[in-house]
Amino acid sequence: MTHSRNPLRLLAPALLLAFVSASANAAPQVISIAEARTLTIGTVVTVDGSVTTPSGAFYSSFFDYGFGLQDKSGGIFISQPTTDPGVAPRRQARVTGTLQSVAGLLILVPSDPSDVKLHGAGPRVRAQWVTTGGVGESTEGRLVRVVGTITQAPSSDLPYGYKFFVDDGSGELQIFVNTQTGIDLSGLTVGQTVSVTGFSSQFDTHYEIDPRFPSDISVPQP
Repeated sequence: MTHSRNPLRLLAPALLLAFVSASANAAPQVISIAEARTLTIGTVVTVDGSVTTPSGAFYSSFFDYGFGLQDKSGGIFISQPTTDPGVAPRRQARVTGTLQSVAGLLILVPSDPSDVKLHGAGPRVRAQWVTTGGVGESTEGRLVRVVGTITQAPSSDLPYGYKFFVDDGSGELQIFVNTQTGIDLSGLTVGQTVSVTGFSSQFDTHYEIDPRFPSDISVPQP
């Protein structure tokens, strides 16, 4: 029998093992949040963006310590059901998770806390100006801002939070204030004009804005 002395043939098993190992450890491909939002529920994706809402700010109604994440193309809620990652706006995060829908809201659910990788400061996300009637599927997951007249005064929806409604003439919109935000609504009355910034969200059949901080709700000076 003649034995091959071809060094490439001798190295082939080692090269194959190295390739398999490298493939297993390769970083997942990052896609835009807008592209992720077009994929079917149950798809595993990796996205990268800037945090827009403090983690746990919406816990009283979401029952989740998650946070909003946004890139240039769109936004999405990152679910953290058991552990608060302690992130605030402008942290940069790369997240691998499974797309799911909860009460109509598209969310990304990591299988492990280690699938949320924080890596420095991200660019500041400026709220997108929209009409009250324009808050919907096209804005869901983004940081948005509206200015409108209060049509329904703040009312209790405890233990989840408080709600009121605004309209700029394009359609009435619910503003939902979670208890963790510490936002005081006692000075707001029907007929006032208010500016509201927050996370463009959805609950069942209606869309809403969820403010993050007391400064997200203000009464513009005449």
